Amino acid sequence: MNPSSAPLAKIRLHRLPVRVMHWLNVPILCAMLMSGWGIYNASPIFPALTFPTILTLGGWLGGSIAWHLAVMWALAANALLYVCWGIGSGHFRRDFLPLTPRTLARDVMLALTFRLKHRLGRYNAIQKAFYWFALACGLLLVLSGLSIWKPVQLYRLVAVFGGFDRARYVHFFAMSGIVLFAVVHVAMVITVPSTFLPMITGFQRRTPRDAQDE
Repeated sequence: MNPSSAPLAKIRLHRLPVRVMHWLNVPILCAMLMSGWGIYNASPIFPALTFPTILTLGGWLGGSIAWHLAVMWALAANALLYVCWGIGSGHFRRDFLPLTPRTLARDVMLALTFRLKHRLGRYNAIQKAFYWFALACGLLLVLSGLSIWKPVQLYRLVAVFGGFDRARYVHFFAMSGIVLFAVVHVAMVITVPSTFLPMITGFQRRTPRDAQDE
């Protein structure tokens, strides 16, 4: 039988909770970043670096703070649901583990020599490491953000970061890590466009032979 004429199998790649929380994160993170950049511009920690007004949200410092605090609750709720679901469903264990320095080094070498294969529904070691990196940046964002928001009430947490000013640096670089993750994530989708539709539908149609190869 010609492989091209073989019936297509419907393969599930992404479950509904992952897809919903993934797409909710898009407007939430955009609003958080843009309002955060508006707050940053009012008192930049790097005087030579400010963000264009068109990339900020709120119009002025008070408006940016209001947006940031309002959207923060949506981000916190979505993140909490994702963590709870990821642990309870086995998503983290199944998709992000195992991860070892050896497998990461191997996949980095394969990527550098353009021999790393992408398998839909399966994360290679680089992807796993990058997702853990994003989760770590998210945790630092939350903790440093709380320190900046309530420095008096949470003075012990502020002390962990070495003071209010250093907490702002941590917040900035954790934000930069999230932006880096988003840029790489979008670049990978552009490079492998077949990954886009399954994040909407949850499924991909493949021949049985392709499914077995996966």
